[in-house]
Amino acid sequence: MHEVQRIAELRRQVAQWRGQGERIALVPTMGNLHAGHLRLLEAARRVAPRVVVSIFVNPLQFSDTGGGDFARYPRTLAADAERLREAGADLLFAPPVAEVYPDGLQAATRVTVPGLSDILCGVYRPGHFEGVATVVSKLFNMVQPDLALFGEKDYQQLLVIRRLVRDLCFPIEILGVPTVREPSGLAMSSRNHYLDETQKAHAARLYQTLCQARERLQSGAAEIDEIEAEGMQALRAAGFRAEYFSVRRAADLAPPTAGERDLVILAAAWLGEARLIDNLRLDS
Repeated sequence: MHEVQRIAELRRQVAQWRGQGERIALVPTMGNLHAGHLRLLEAARRVAPRVVVSIFVNPLQFSDTGGGDFARYPRTLAADAERLREAGADLLFAPPVAEVYPDGLQAATRVTVPGLSDILCGVYRPGHFEGVATVVSKLFNMVQPDLALFGEKDYQQLLVIRRLVRDLCFPIEILGVPTVREPSGLAMSSRNHYLDETQKAHAARLYQTLCQARERLQSGAAEIDEIEAEGMQALRAAGFRAEYFSVRRAADLAPPTAGERDLVILAAAWLGEARLIDNLRLDS
């Protein structure tokens, strides 16, 4: 596996593969890899002979770049590189911040996806999706992959990226990969690192609440606003600090109209120091 930190090195290797007619898949990550990330790599290897994995803790998507969540975010590059090597990645791109933002964060050109970025998680993390859209656009230009893979756990992020690819005319296919879960149902996330073992077991209540809401929707036993209110109440009763519990149209996260069945239930809640997000699609 090649390990590079500079854009020029990355482009030289990608150009060599491209010259051999090989398709290239990109798996963007912020590191601290878990089984969910490796599932993305497995899926990438099935659709492209060359897989590039990026590891970059992007300061632009954190509200406090001088401390707080950005400073605490786990950085495990050596262990991550070993896992990627064993899993068969072809190239690890792990640039320093100055390589991605050479003029600093304040002077950086930004990419904004209006509408999708301002709802749900965007309400509670202002600027987050602008940071995501900006760094993903830069990675797309650096790697110029044929495909890029993202986990469906971050469903809103996935739609933001699909929209920017469409609007900015990137010739890249975006593939969503189903959420990988613990045996308890808890969605795997790098932020689960903040949970102790007791909290981790309790965190599965978030998934259970989503499952209950999906059953209620499928049975037609309650209206959407009732199901949303019940979900918020259930999370708070279970000790979460719930931010939202919402049923939205799966295609664009708009509020659904009567009779629509292609829906997704999304939730965000804090447990201790961990902000957890999860979602479930309604079987259409």
